[in-house]
Amino acid sequence: MTYTEIIAWLLEGDVSIQYQTYRDLLDSDKPGLRKKIETEGWGLKFLSCRLSDGHWGKGFYQPKWISSHYTLLDLKNLALSPKNKIIKTTLDLIFAKEKGPDGGIHPIGITQKSDVCVNGMVLNYASYFQVKEQVLKSIIDFLLTQQMADGGFNCQSNRKGASHSSLHSTLSVLEGIFEYKRNGYYHRLKELKKVKRESEEFILMHRLFKSDRTGEIIKPSFLKFCYPPRWRYDILKAMDYFQLAKVNFDPRMEEAIEVIQNKRNKEGVWNGISPHPGKIHFDMEKAGEPSRWNTLRAMRVLKYYGRLT
Repeated sequence: MTYTEIIAWLLEGDVSIQYQTYRDLLDSDKPGLRKKIETEGWGLKFLSCRLSDGHWGKGFYQPKWISSHYTLLDLKNLALSPKNKIIKTTLDLIFAKEKGPDGGIHPIGITQKSDVCVNGMVLNYASYFQVKEQVLKSIIDFLLTQQMADGGFNCQSNRKGASHSSLHSTLSVLEGIFEYKRNGYYHRLKELKKVKRESEEFILMHRLFKSDRTGEIIKPSFLKFCYPPRWRYDILKAMDYFQLAKVNFDPRMEEAIEVIQNKRNKEGVWNGISPHPGKIHFDMEKAGEPSRWNTLRAMRVLKYYGRLT
């Protein structure tokens, strides 16, 4: 397909894909189209799965992937309006009941320690949906205690011990910091900007998917583009963050960009793969078939870095 044909194909997709295609690829904001995300298609389906207790699934984190936590992340990634009142009600429930003694959300086990990766994701969608800064302060304070010496984060750092940061956790925290900064919050922002630079460097130091010691691929899954990615890391998710955060091109991104380019199928779009195992509300796309999610995300990465043809 030509570029024009691919755009037309994207615009035949769910209203959330349509809106983001206009916004990210055609540089045309469509507020009227965005409003439809909560009344049509995937957005309406997700919102309709909310239960009478104000949660999705069985509460904040169970079961994967139909809990409130992952559903809120899905809705944020659809570009649902940040002013949605249903979302704000669920967020109020979470912040009222899920905070732990360490300041994080959803403390785990007898020791009641919070998970770094989970809190990076909470910061991501809570900032996007514009909760009050006061309720976010303890999450910021918690996350700032968890940065590791190599610049990144690891969800095992405060529970089982870890000597090296995780790309999964580091990217989740970066996404949270980005949304926090973008939505005008100020608590410890100067420190967060420093953490952002250091965490980005941690990812770049690994050329997004390679060991900084041996140069070998860390995990083959880092080169597979699953949507929704959930908490898991892959290079398309990472490069989508870099373009969103307007991080300038770094030569250490080159191999990842080439992998993304080479994943195009013969029609010029990107296929989907099997989802991460777990319960889901519904299928947005079918594995092995052309994926509008992957195509949209890949194209906005290639557009930002001047590789879109």
